[in-house]
This record gives sequence, structure tokens and C-alpha cells, in this order.
Amino acid sequence: MSQPRWAVVVPVKQLTAAKSRLRGALPGVPHEELALALAADTLRAVLACPAVAEALVVTNDARVAAEARAAGALVMPDEPDAGLNAAFRHGAAGATAGWVAGITADVPALRPAELAGALLAAQNGRPGVRRFLPDAPGGGTVLLTAGPGVPLDPRFGVGSAVAHAASGALPLDGDWPSLRRDVDTAADLADATRLGLGPRTAALVAAGRPARAAG
Repeated sequence: MSQPRWAVVVPVKQLTAAKSRLRGALPGVPHEELALALAADTLRAVLACPAVAEALVVTNDARVAAEARAAGALVMPDEPDAGLNAAFRHGAAGATAGWVAGITADVPALRPAELAGALLAAQNGRPGVRRFLPDAPGGGTVLLTAGPGVPLDPRFGVGSAVAHAASGALPLDGDWPSLRRDVDTAADLADATRLGLGPRTAALVAAGRPARAAG
């Protein structure tokens, strides 16, 4: 069975409010630049995934919207403006592909092949059942999928892996470290760096490293 083409929804907050726990993680690098780089590298990998037919970025941030359009994504204003789950639902409602996935905008080490593998696993799972992928620590969620005619019904937030399971979604089981490594803290960013960052985030990490003392 061939893999269907997916619509992937990527909500992105206003950069001034995004990734607050990462503030100061890269000395000398403006926080908004880091938040934008995380989203840009995530979106770059999503668009490079052969299973993806369309990427829908839900945002009210003008810089994010401009970058997303330039990369080839569709941009939807965050009309609900009521948090992450409302943004995911809004984006899913605008998708034209039958298979829909929601992904967080903070997986800058993401490899397109790993995303394709997770989407294929979701496709081959139990019909009519949503699937979710926990983040590396296991308590959060980085990816949620739904087949044709099935509402995405997102439950992102603190404890989202438990919330998604309680809502009837089943966990995906696969070795996709770059997909599971979301970045909320400086330690997460270091882990993602070891996996291999996308170009935008990698350049900022290089610029933000303190210079070695002479001698």
C-alpha cells in the first residue's frame, strides 16, 4: 500500500511569547531569532518529507508568516487566538489532504525520513484511531495524527501524552530520535545539537557559543 500524502499543521506563537524557557540559552543571540530558527528548521524538514502534500503554518506573527510563505508553506492566521490546541484545530480544518498531522514547531533536528517513517506507521495502524508520538522525556507530545474523516482532537500541553492516550489516541512506537527531541530548555537544545541541528538553529548555536579563553 502506497503512503498517502499528508497535511501537516504547524502552529507558531508570536515570537515575543514563544519558547520562554529558552531565554538566555544562547548568549548574545536575540531570543526571537532563536524561536524563529527552531520553527524554520522544523518547517524545512516537514516540507522536505516526501509524505507531505501541504504544510499549514498557523500564526499571527508577521515574520513567521513571511518565512513560511517563502519556504512554500500555506499560512493561516491564528483566528481563534486561544492557545495551541485551538490553533491545531484551526489548521486541521483548513487542510485539503485526507490524512492530517499536527507537529510542534520546536524540533530543529528533525530528519524528513524520520517524519515519513512516523507518518507511515500512523497510516498502517488501526483504522479510525488517532496516533501520537511522545517527546523524548515521554510526558509531552511532538506529533499527533488522524486519518480521513477523523478529527485531530489535540490535547497538547503539560502531560499531553497521558491526555492523548486518555482521549483514545494510541502511541506510535518507532526509533525517531530527531522527531522526538523537542526543545524547551537549554539542555534540550544541547541534546538536539548532538543529534544534528537544521541550518538556521545550527548557525545561531555556533554564534552563541562563548569564545574560548586564550592560552
